[in-house]
Order: sequence, then C-alpha cells, then structure tokens
Amino acid sequence: MEFGAFAQLFVPQFERDRDPHAEHRRIMRNVEIAKAADAYAFKYVWCPQHHFLDEYSHMPGPEAFLAFCAAQTERVHLGSAIFNITPAVNKPVRIAENVALLDHLTNNRFEFGTGRGSSSTEVHGFGIADVNETKAMWRETIREIPKMWRDEAYSFDGDYFSVPERKIFPKPHGTSHPAMWVASGSPGTFTEAGEMGLGAFCFSIGRPQQMEPLINAYKAAITTATPVGHYVNDNIMGVTNMLCMEDRNKAFEVASNMGMSYYSTLAYHWLDNVPRPENFPEWPNKIPEPTPEQVEKLSAEGYVAIGDPDDCARSVQRWADLGFDQLTFSPTTNTLPTDVVVASMELFGTEVIPRFDTDPVHSTTRYREAYAAEVGGSVPGVVAGFDVA
Repeated sequence: MEFGAFAQLFVPQFERDRDPHAEHRRIMRNVEIAKAADAYAFKYVWCPQHHFLDEYSHMPGPEAFLAFCAAQTERVHLGSAIFNITPAVNKPVRIAENVALLDHLTNNRFEFGTGRGSSSTEVHGFGIADVNETKAMWRETIREIPKMWRDEAYSFDGDYFSVPERKIFPKPHGTSHPAMWVASGSPGTFTEAGEMGLGAFCFSIGRPQQMEPLINAYKAAITTATPVGHYVNDNIMGVTNMLCMEDRNKAFEVASNMGMSYYSTLAYHWLDNVPRPENFPEWPNKIPEPTPEQVEKLSAEGYVAIGDPDDCARSVQRWADLGFDQLTFSPTTNTLPTDVVVASMELFGTEVIPRFDTDPVHSTTRYREAYAAEVGGSVPGVVAGFDVA
C-alpha cells in the first residue's frame, strides 16, 4: 500500500467573507501540504482540474500547480487527477506537450491522470451539449496521446479532433512515458480502465467495502490488459479523510469540528454524476457534522482514517484487504490550520506508513523501468527512495 495527498483547493465562502485573501492562502496551504508529503514518506501528491465549482475546488490548472510544487520537492511524485482530455476543454496535442515537459521538469516524477469532467456545470461550461458524449471524447483521446510521443511525425483525423502531420515536442524523459491513470466510478469504467492497462482513481463516496465490486472488476480485467500506453499500470487509488494524533479522543473531537460533512455536501451539490443517497439534503441544506462518537465509529469501519496511529492503521488495513494499491488523503478539504495538518501527516508518515509501505521505490517507477529494461532503454531521471526502515 502506497500513500498520497490530494491538493483539491477547497475555498469555503465563509473564509472569503472574513478574509479577502482567503483564496490565495488556500492555494499556498496546498503547496505546504505537498512539501509535507515529500518530507514525511507520502509517495504522491495529486491535483485535480476543475472549473466553475464554487468552494468545492478552485484548481483549474494542475500543470501550473504541480510544476510549482516540483521545484520545492525532491522525491514525491506529482500527478494530475485529472487532466480533462476532452478536446473541447484541452487540445490533445497541448496535453501531450505538457505531460512530456512535466516529465522532464519533475525528473520523471509526473503521473498522468486523465478524465472527462465531473459535472454538468463543467461540461456545459465548455460548450459540450451532451455529458454522455464526453466518454467517447475521452476514449478517442486516450488512445492517441501516447502516439504523439513517438519519434515520427503524427497526424490524426477523428470524430472529435484532428491534427495535420506534425512532429510534437518535447518527448518524455527517457524510454517510455509517465504512468497513465483514469478517474473511475462505476464497475464498467473500472473494467475499461483495467482492459486499457490504466491505473484507476476510485472517487466513489462511501465505505471501502462498498467499493469491492469495483476493485474486483478492475483486477479481473487488468490480468489480460492491452495497454494504450507502453505498459500496464496495475494500480487502484482510493480517497478518504485522515487525521492522526497521539491522543485518539482529541482526534475524534477535532475531526467532528473540521467541516468534513460540509465538504461532502459540496461534493454531492456539484458532482451530479455521483448517485445521491436517499433523503439526502438539497443544497443549501447541509449534512450535519458528526459527533466525536460518530467519528470514532466511522474510523472503525474504515470510512475515514482518524484517531491515533493504531486507529489509522486499522482503517488503512481495511482498504488494503480489499485490494487497494494506494490510499490518498484530502488534508485541506476542511477548516484545520496548516500546522495541525502537517503535524498529522508527520505522525502518520512516521508511525503508520512504515507498517504498509516497505518499498522505497514508487510502484509506477518500477513499471516504467521494467518496460525500459525490456526494450533496452532507460529512465534517466534520478530515482530518490524513501527511508522506510
């Protein structure tokens, strides 16, 4: 099991009402979290691409944010979760160029996560009339981008984009390209991700046990994958909340007052592709925040990883037992001060991560290096390991 941090860029309205610089402070807070991940043995920092989703995520440009973080970190991998690769939102050639450039600038630490937008607000905002059509757009583009990284000239005339014959630069750094991923939510999408050899982001909201059919669909499909890129990235990443403190009761109390439910309410409000539970409150009504006792129960069930290091480890074990390869936390989708979040990451990185991640090398680096060795090439970037002993 590997671990990551999610730089979602939540900017609550109530903070902006109090502070005209709240948005800037939130942006820089996410940079501090990326630096903490690098320092405390987290292997990945993920950054989404969202547009028009007030409060939920003010992060439109993962290429800008991750490049800035790359200059201030050394070991952590920096991934787009996602680049929206529908041609109406991002020209596929520009995506291919930026991914290759980030591969160089991060010294092979970039992870190429893809998707097609997460709400009708985003999709319609870019002039796409039918949300369902974005799936076909994504399918066309995901197969073409790896071809743009070849040495020969590229051309294409498809249903959603076309490119006259051109050579596209730069090429990725060394043999092959960054690991490829896709945002997934339904069993069908997980099966397709496995068939294409792509890592899968599991953004479903719920207890880890509810995601078991998705994991099984993916793991069954990936055994016979025909990768759209050079190699199979056999990886499922889950996302949850984490707060690790020496005093478990204090952790439960702090978590009950950090706005977890407020953010979940925003997710259901904006992400209209996520099935809404029965009797769910309609915005602006909100899910009540949990009591400390409810937080303790949620942690015991694996819904969140909150408590002391042993509590957090028990929660992580539930995800590991189901077959998740990576667990990523959203440490800034709440109202906690930066110093509290960083202290939690330090304790988790010191006391919990070594129980699960004993390999100093990222799994995606191993996949890429294995392909390079198979074809007689190399991955020249410096691979800096973690001290996990």
